[in-house]
Amino acid sequence: MTAVTDTIAAISTGMNQGGIGVIRVSGSEAVSIVDSLFVPKKKGKEIRNLDSYTATYGNIVENDGKENKIIDEVIVLVMKAPCTYTREDVVEIDCHGGAFVMQQIMKLLIKKGARIAEPGEFTKRAFLNGRLDLSQAESVMDLISAKSEIAAKTAISQLKGNLRYEIENMRKELIHHIAYIESALDDPEHYSLDRFSDTLDKILVKKEKEISHLIQTAEDGKLLKEGIRTVISGKPNAGKSSILNVLMGRERAIVTEIAGTTRDTLEEFICIKGIPLNIVDTAGIHNTEDVVEKIGVDKSLAAMEEADLILYIVDSSIPLDKNDYQIMDKLQDRQVIVLQNKSDLKNVTTQSDILKHLNKKIIPISAKEQTGFEELYEELKNMFFHGEVSYNDEICITSMRQKEALEQALASVRMVRKSIADGMPEDFYSIDLMAAYERLGYIIGEAVEDDLVDTIFREFCMGK
Repeated sequence: MTAVTDTIAAISTGMNQGGIGVIRVSGSEAVSIVDSLFVPKKKGKEIRNLDSYTATYGNIVENDGKENKIIDEVIVLVMKAPCTYTREDVVEIDCHGGAFVMQQIMKLLIKKGARIAEPGEFTKRAFLNGRLDLSQAESVMDLISAKSEIAAKTAISQLKGNLRYEIENMRKELIHHIAYIESALDDPEHYSLDRFSDTLDKILVKKEKEISHLIQTAEDGKLLKEGIRTVISGKPNAGKSSILNVLMGRERAIVTEIAGTTRDTLEEFICIKGIPLNIVDTAGIHNTEDVVEKIGVDKSLAAMEEADLILYIVDSSIPLDKNDYQIMDKLQDRQVIVLQNKSDLKNVTTQSDILKHLNKKIIPISAKEQTGFEELYEELKNMFFHGEVSYNDEICITSMRQKEALEQALASVRMVRKSIADGMPEDFYSIDLMAAYERLGYIIGEAVEDDLVDTIFREFCMGK
């Protein structure tokens, strides 16, 4: 990894007007740079004289050669290496939150020798300096962008090092057996390989299950991180927008008695009882010659193709028609919950009528009376989180990069098992065992390329 020696600075709070703004400075010159701009209210409270994790009050000033011009009244917190986020000297300036004030302070810091930090550079330095592994660093951004309590707790679990612990244990076991094979090949008098292949195969069966389990968590991790892409679909006037409004808890979509009110897709993120949903309300699907309506129908069909889940709305107060049948034909192989809307009215379309054409879970609801939705929420839990949404501190893969590395490691483990089954010599085992060892290391940042590190941290927000 490329060493970092310069001092960086960034505004760590938003640029919108607020009561407080935080500017973070990290590097070997952080203390001296801020000290050159700071005048404490009390003598002896200069930054250079402070103990680590001590705050002091005073002014940031600009000297024009004649006098000190006060830029802002601030509180400065000094944190000295190695017990900091970056393992470098870090100084945080708590100033007033106006954009102009923060920019003025930033200009002075740069004038004194700091440079503007790149996105994610503070966390990148924490990784390069050994405070975080790569999986923990990625979890920092997951925590910042978490849209639900479960997503946040999953990120915290990784930030605590739960995934690293799991990966390191697997790597230790693999490298132990690699070393044993190499030792036995070099010194067969003292290290025997008799029946070693049988012992190794049993161990690799366990590793295969462990890696496979982590890969299986990736789908849940994706849903926790990004939300379940949920499309509300049905023919015009089935009550799609009314159901969206109930799910949102407010009047988000226009609802009228006129069919075809929604002509475009309408997207919202909501979190229902810990379940993150990216909800997409769509135009009613039907045959039409109207140019604008047809565009809306095409968008609805495209949204259905990309959905993790489709909530198919059936108006139970009227008979099924050719529009319903066409929609149901497209839903046969999809994740679908049928919501039998307007259940407060006389049912003209029954559940058995629907099941003749679409064998999916059916939940009677009434958007008007707001009934049946608790059953919907329970079904969501069962479909996407194996019946349990509450957080249980289990490791959950949330990164496609991590998933791909696990899949490559799994393939290498299986290659070793194939070599054992085929009766290949033991030196063949080492090659694929080492490949698995290296791919697992890729997850936590062992021997990872500089350009990949740069790409990962480029996704971060400024000041973190």
